[in-house]
Amino acid sequence: MSPLSCRANKAGLTVSPSRSQFFEGESVFLSCEEGRHSTGWTLWRNISKDNGSQSDDWEGKNSSSCKITHIVPWDSGVYWCSSREGAASSSIQLTVTGGSVILQSPVLPVMEGDDVTLSCLTKTTPSNLPAAFYKDGSLIRTEPKGHMTLHHVTSSDQGLYRCDIRGHGESPSSWISVEGKVSPTGHPHLPLSVLLAAAPASVLLFLVLLVVLVRRCVQAAKKDDISYIQVDVISQKKPPKSQRPGTDPEIIYSEVRRT
Repeated sequence: MSPLSCRANKAGLTVSPSRSQFFEGESVFLSCEEGRHSTGWTLWRNISKDNGSQSDDWEGKNSSSCKITHIVPWDSGVYWCSSREGAASSSIQLTVTGGSVILQSPVLPVMEGDDVTLSCLTKTTPSNLPAAFYKDGSLIRTEPKGHMTLHHVTSSDQGLYRCDIRGHGESPSSWISVEGKVSPTGHPHLPLSVLLAAAPASVLLFLVLLVVLVRRCVQAAKKDDISYIQVDVISQKKPPKSQRPGTDPEIIYSEVRRT
């Protein structure tokens, strides 16, 4: 592991062109983007040569970015930024091939629910040839124009991808990571599958609360009875003219108490 001797007030590592695989001989730019609390960031890499040593022969030293004008296979490795305080950016895996086919895939982890397009590129011919795409060694499908889109990715789409163009060869493999989206409050959104699994439990809890609420209302209504402490019945010898014959005598409640 060796520093790239590129000091900068940067935080997040970016790569241009924005992909994780490169043809031998291409130019690649790496830089640590500025962060709100970042100071003194340094670009690092962890690579191995055939003799076991690690390379630090970089151009563009003492600047905020590093440039490799002629990238070679032994430049393949893990790259990241770190600060003097020990903070580190997300790491990036770069792969350099001497072959004629590469897979263009996202450099950084993709967000759950997003669409991701993978492209199978050749070094010398137009990049619209039919290509077969593989995940974890299994064929997904063959696309006639060499581009495949994964719609609304989930954690199940995470894995090792590669592509193959008949007559030209196959690309190296690249790992695609899928992360949960973060809500404005800073908490990740729950996947739809988790929400669906929790729905029956939520309905059951609602019904239980509803039953408890109804029982309490019934009990409260029972307590709100009226008892008559004393009832006086006054019989009248001669009913008033307003009273119909055969009706009950007038009843007078002398005291009514609400319990």
